Amino acid sequence: MNRRLNPNDIWRARFSAITEKDIKAAMANLVKPNENEAKSVDARQELDLRIGCAFTRFQTRFFQGKYGDLDVSLISYGPCQTPTLGFCVQRHDEIQTFKPDPYWILQVTIKSSDGQDVILSWSRVRSFDKEIANMFLSHVKEYDQATVLSVESSEKTKSRPIALNTVELMRVASSGLGMGPHHAIQIAERLYTQGYISYPRTETTLYPENFDLLAVLKQQQNHSDWGDQVRKILAVGINRPKKGMNVGDHPPITPMKHATRNELDGDAWKLYDYITRHFIATLASDCKYLSTTVKFEIGMETFTTNGHSLLDPGYTSILTWQQLGSNDTLPRFTPGEKVNVQEVKLVECYTQPPDYLTEAELISLMEKHGIGTDASIPVHINNICMRNYVNVAAGRKLVPTSLGIVLVHGYQKIDPELVLPTMRSAVEEQLNLIALGRADFHAVLQHTVEIFKQKFHYFVKSIEAMDQLFEVSFSPLSASGKAHSRCGKCRRYMKYIQTKPSRMHCAHCNETYNLPQNGNIRIYKELKCPLDDFELLSWSTGARGKSYTFCPYCYNNPPFRDMKKGMSGCNSCTHPTCPHAMNSNGLSSCLECNGGILVLDPSSAPKWKLGCNRCDVILHLFENAHKVAVDTTVCDCGAQLVTVEYKQEKTKFPDEATQMTGCIFCTPVFMELVEKHRAVASKPVTTRSRAHAKGRSRGKPRPSKDKMAQLAAYFV
Repeated sequence: MNRRLNPNDIWRARFSAITEKDIKAAMANLVKPNENEAKSVDARQELDLRIGCAFTRFQTRFFQGKYGDLDVSLISYGPCQTPTLGFCVQRHDEIQTFKPDPYWILQVTIKSSDGQDVILSWSRVRSFDKEIANMFLSHVKEYDQATVLSVESSEKTKSRPIALNTVELMRVASSGLGMGPHHAIQIAERLYTQGYISYPRTETTLYPENFDLLAVLKQQQNHSDWGDQVRKILAVGINRPKKGMNVGDHPPITPMKHATRNELDGDAWKLYDYITRHFIATLASDCKYLSTTVKFEIGMETFTTNGHSLLDPGYTSILTWQQLGSNDTLPRFTPGEKVNVQEVKLVECYTQPPDYLTEAELISLMEKHGIGTDASIPVHINNICMRNYVNVAAGRKLVPTSLGIVLVHGYQKIDPELVLPTMRSAVEEQLNLIALGRADFHAVLQHTVEIFKQKFHYFVKSIEAMDQLFEVSFSPLSASGKAHSRCGKCRRYMKYIQTKPSRMHCAHCNETYNLPQNGNIRIYKELKCPLDDFELLSWSTGARGKSYTFCPYCYNNPPFRDMKKGMSGCNSCTHPTCPHAMNSNGLSSCLECNGGILVLDPSSAPKWKLGCNRCDVILHLFENAHKVAVDTTVCDCGAQLVTVEYKQEKTKFPDEATQMTGCIFCTPVFMELVEKHRAVASKPVTTRSRAHAKGRSRGKPRPSKDKMAQLAAYFV
């Protein structure tokens, strides 16, 4: 039935956990979709795409291939990604420009009446003038005893956590569990789809009034790891979680069913363990302890020491890593008591630079400045890592690379707003107004695009300012790479630039030639292309992968119409007489794809192979043969015959024959020596026990589907 859908017939089921109860409740309480929220999402996607693509495409094309040691295939810009990188580079700059200053601390050690050594803290904290510090040292050294001025004790509490949202989950995963935010969210989503936790993308930290906290808690009362603590909480009654913030999206992240270590793998269990412990902790009591401060006087100077004793561990019995230390209890002191001074010394220290941002600190900065959402924050952090803008060091610290530093400094030199968080924060405010129905979708889109359009035009005009920074940090092509193969124009050696994207550069001709990527490049027997006199090269992904020979000039400037730029090697060249071309080495039409030709790769010896010049089908054949050549004779099945020659000690032919000519599809002896697989496949499958099958000539039309199926079945 074909009819137009009435918008009034569209409903939305809202649920935050994949449980029978939640889904049935959602289906029983369907709601209308929020058009404003959908428009807000559309606006965000369109802006990010249009702005990101424009800047990324321009700066990638401008810088790619210009510097030899610039190891990137993409130099991206993103309205959220770039300010995120900016935070990391800003901290790096603070570290680089930091100058340590010396300061001195007066440190006093006393002995209590019960014989314990106690180190006191100076009330002046520190002195940046050494002469003044020495004056205080001399003054204090005149006294052998310290007098207790006061002993103050007060009960304090360490508050239990509020309900868990996405940002806090990512922070803890990075700082406490050793997981990157992107990886942590992927695991959380898997736990959600398996029904172990509620929806993990939420900004809310307040449970709804009707949320059944007791039922969720009771699911954990028999757990081997935290069941005892849960039963204690149930016995005294749960505490309502602390009041958080309701953003109106989904409830806080909550465990939805019981799980054990045996049910979940390493990282999944660590994340589930934390989520469950955090939930239980929100229902437990606060941690209570007695804090004691003792003030001492030595001459005219005062010193203090602090300690505490635990009264009630509360939630810290669940979140054990937040427990108070047990060695912070002070000896007993009474006001007016005299204690002996054991040691007085001046300790020289230096101010320390800030450390590199951790992922957890970066997440906090992004949240504070409104960069990204709970869903996109891990994506932006992952992007700057994957794009080689920052490296993740020990302790999940983010250390900017040379490329990341130069990019940010370049943006700051041309237009600082491109890297400042204020631009994106302002856009996010407008997008939120669209979601609330207070701003027009088209007006916000048009206004924002126009602003960035002007910035883009100015950026293009001023790109030389950024290029000057690149020149300082990276080497030009002429100064990079190693001498490799000869140029067909000037007969001088070209340099092979291995950094991505790999390429050949002739400094004399000032020409750069792109190469096939993600493989090994070698000179092929110093043979030359008959068309342009460039030395031939071979490209290979390994013994079990694809390989072919190619001419670097033909690869970039195809000599024939049916060859594609940047995709064609000698295995696709239709030169009629070249001994390296497809016409001389092609054997049969591909067994699987339409239009591909199986071409012998002479550079693969002694592990000979045929490879399709269109798909990833590979035939390994005649291993350790001394010579394999495609014959001009055609078999009855349509495939070219091949002549194979072995050395006497390595021959695999019957009666110790060293040379034979036949068809790899029809000659029984040859069929035993052929195996087919796909490039980078795990295990090739041999053809030894199959019946005869037929090949196809290079010029004949594609056979019927049944014949193709037979050929495929023969090899697979």
